[in-house]
Parts: sequence; structure tokens; C-alpha cells
Amino acid sequence: MCGRYTLFTPTAELEARFDADFGDREPSYNCAPGQSLPVIPDRDPGEATRMEWGLTPSWAEESFDLINARAETVREKRSFADAFERRRCLVPADGFYEWVGGDVGGGKTPYRVAFDDDRPFAMAGIYERWEPPMPETTQTGLGAFGGGTEDGETGDDPDAVETFSIVTTEPNDLVADLHHRMAVILDPDAGEEETWLEGDADEAAALLDPYPSDDLTAHPVSTRVNLPSVDVPDLIEPVAGD
Repeated sequence: MCGRYTLFTPTAELEARFDADFGDREPSYNCAPGQSLPVIPDRDPGEATRMEWGLTPSWAEESFDLINARAETVREKRSFADAFERRRCLVPADGFYEWVGGDVGGGKTPYRVAFDDDRPFAMAGIYERWEPPMPETTQTGLGAFGGGTEDGETGDDPDAVETFSIVTTEPNDLVADLHHRMAVILDPDAGEEETWLEGDADEAAALLDPYPSDDLTAHPVSTRVNLPSVDVPDLIEPVAGD
């Protein structure tokens, strides 16, 4: 599971790294589900778009909060299959948290996993646009049959939400000591980020393996990270482990 991550790299560095416009943003040391966070979608890789973390399929009658999609079943499960085929994104990060012995909270010890130089990287993501169901109406005028605006154009639903999920896979040797899952990290030197955005489904599926642990480090951090409302720089600082 990937339930929290960090993205505090300065904007100018992110823009140079991903060749994308990130606009106005604040650094985050505790990116949490439900928050609106920057992702780089396949439809426009030159601009980071803010989406809500916790995917809701377009066909859903109510909002979901699917924060992770398993690599082994992402092509098969109805909730994820269409997004995997058609709507993939990069989820920029510079570290992620895992909890020893379980997921967020419950007295577990959180660890931060990152590259030893804290450089930013991309996690594999998928996204959806969800429009809440229209309320039932007894209107009998032309608008009730047309389903659009008066000039014939289909209006954008102001309540529509774009959401994303992070794809997870088996852990590498480092993360295996902390958790039984880890986020799929894409290797930029092997062209995996471009393939994830531009390749077909078979090419994308071939990327869903654990990232080698050689350059990654992990250290215990404060349990204050359990609270999404706490977002301060010292969350990433090492603390004494159990």
C-alpha cells in the first residue's frame, strides 16, 4: 500500500525534472488521500494537473476512494481497467511512507522511503473523471429531452471531479522489511515515464515491477505523520526506531 508520500522539491526543480508546468504550489511533507495533488496526465504531459487522490470510476453512482490499484489486477478489475487502458498519469513524489506491521496508524512505526539524495521521481498512476449522477426531475420541457444547454452545447458539470490512484506492486528487498506492497516507481533513464504515458497497455503492463532497492533508503519518522493535518518539514527527519 502507498498511503502517504512527500513532494517538497522546489517547483523550479520539478519543472526542470519533468519538463512540465507545475503552477503555484506549496511543498508537502504529508500528501494524503482526499487531497488535491499534482499529477502529469497522458493527455497533456506538459502541464501538471491537480487531482484528488482516491479514484472514483466514471460509472460509479457514488464517490469512491480507491487510493491504490494492484499491478496484478489493474487490467482486470472494472474499477481500474478502463483508466489503465486510456488514462495514465505520473504521480510526482520525492519519498513515500510505509508503516511497519501494517498500514497508517494503529501504533505502527512509520518509515520514509526515498532516494539517498531526495531526488524527485514518478510513481505510476491512473486517473478518472467522475460526474455525480443527475438528480431525478419531472421537467417536461425541451431541456429534459435534450440533456444539454439551450444553445445545444453540452455543459461541463461543475461538480465533476478528477481523481487518481497509485499503482502498487510487490516490494523490493528494502521495502519488504516494512510492508508487503510498494508503489510502482518508473525509471526515467530507461524511458519508463514516457512509455507509461504514451505506450499501449501491454507496454505499460511490462513496467509494473518493483524498483531496485540499491539507491533507496528508509528510516523511521515521527508518528505525527499519521495525521493528515500535520504537514511540516520535520516529519521527514529520522527518529529512534522501535
